[in-house]
Amino acid sequence: MDPQIFQRLHPKSYLERFIAESFRPDGREEKDWRDISVHVGSISTADGSALVRLGDTTIVCGVKAEIAEPDLEQPTEGFLVPNIDLPPLCAPRFKPGPPSEEAQVLSDRLASVINAAGVLPLSNLCIHPERAAWVLYVDATCINYDGNAFDAALIAMVTALQNTTLPKATYNEETGSTLCTRGIREPLLLGPLPISYSFGVFDGTTVLADPTAFEEPLLDTSISIVLDKHGSLLSTSQLGIADKDTMSVCVAAAKHRHEARGREIYSF
Repeated sequence: MDPQIFQRLHPKSYLERFIAESFRPDGREEKDWRDISVHVGSISTADGSALVRLGDTTIVCGVKAEIAEPDLEQPTEGFLVPNIDLPPLCAPRFKPGPPSEEAQVLSDRLASVINAAGVLPLSNLCIHPERAAWVLYVDATCINYDGNAFDAALIAMVTALQNTTLPKATYNEETGSTLCTRGIREPLLLGPLPISYSFGVFDGTTVLADPTAFEEPLLDTSISIVLDKHGSLLSTSQLGIADKDTMSVCVAAAKHRHEARGREIYSF
């Protein structure tokens, strides 16, 4: 049978045959990662932007800033609104219409990690307590999907925030208005910079680093290990069942990858 036809008709058996030879369909070994590249400032109309390629998965992210009144319960804080879109152009599995459940879950996961890590303290976005604060819309779009969008999108969002500058803003209490000086732009004061390393567990025992779009539907469990720039563990998450030994293997593999490559991601 033609290999491509066999892959479509029997995807699990197709992957099992590769795993039996200690390789994956794209030529990588089980713990190998795909190449990653990061480019900043790719959207001239945004206040900050980044383009990330993780293998064939490509994410572009832009940051747009607006001014609004702070929330009554947090009068000294601004707003950070991460969102990711998975449009039909990135893969046939995504359909036109409202955001898919997968995109909404992914947006929630990204927002949770960014907020929990303290990437951008919201107090840094306050212009004047109770009167004016910045709202940052961090919008990512997948323009080509080949798996592991979470890792790629997190890098794209954090890198776009690194690239973001805002005009100097002052609030005039007499007029009740905010004045922005376009000629003076200031970078954001960021906290810890998280980076995620995701894995999939296939057939109960085989741990695959950086799973592709072909591998993802065949996985029993998905695991993400989030480290900061210096390699300290920030959080872990899993979808499915994994024992402590598997989680330990993933944490160790994530730290090893971080030592080899991860420290360079946000160093530009």
